[in-house]
Amino acid sequence: MNEMSDRTHARAGPAARLGRTTRMAGMLVLAAVLGVTGFLAANAFAGRTGSQANATVSLRQTNLGQILVSAKGRTLYLFMKDMHGKSACSGSCAMYWPPLMKTGKLTVGPGVKRALIGATKRTDGRLQVTYNKHPLYTFALDRSAGQTKGQGSSNFGAKWYAVSAKGRAVVKAPTTTTTDTTTTTTTTTNPYPPYP
Repeated sequence: MNEMSDRTHARAGPAARLGRTTRMAGMLVLAAVLGVTGFLAANAFAGRTGSQANATVSLRQTNLGQILVSAKGRTLYLFMKDMHGKSACSGSCAMYWPPLMKTGKLTVGPGVKRALIGATKRTDGRLQVTYNKHPLYTFALDRSAGQTKGQGSSNFGAKWYAVSAKGRAVVKAPTTTTTDTTTTTTTTTNPYPPYP
């Protein structure tokens, strides 16, 4: 009886070993494929986040000219009600005008003055990014990069304006001068425009 059992194991041995070897090779190939896929995905993710993190605040050409934008390209606004570098926008105001929060090292893109960027403490203790001492905000209805739907809005007690590279409110105030033969239109940038 023992002889028969030994013969059965001897005959099944090479086939069983081949099956185990094939399964082991398959698992090694699968592990290698998964490892390479994970490595490529991690590098792609790092590339995306790295490029976004390179500029907390940068410049973008829009219908208002060159203005400050967030890392995602969203227009940055200042609120004329803010005083002495402190935000006057909280609660429901901050839902419509989300503050640009400091989430790491503050960096600037080309054309943005590093000396003008800073942060201010909000009432909840978190830090909001400032530029030329103006707390910066995005606008909830700007759905994509470069939109300026919040420009000139009078919400929550004061005006909202996009911000120039100099850290001033960008105001398009066309003025027309008529002479006998020409009409001139100019655009001005004023840090504190008059209220309408």
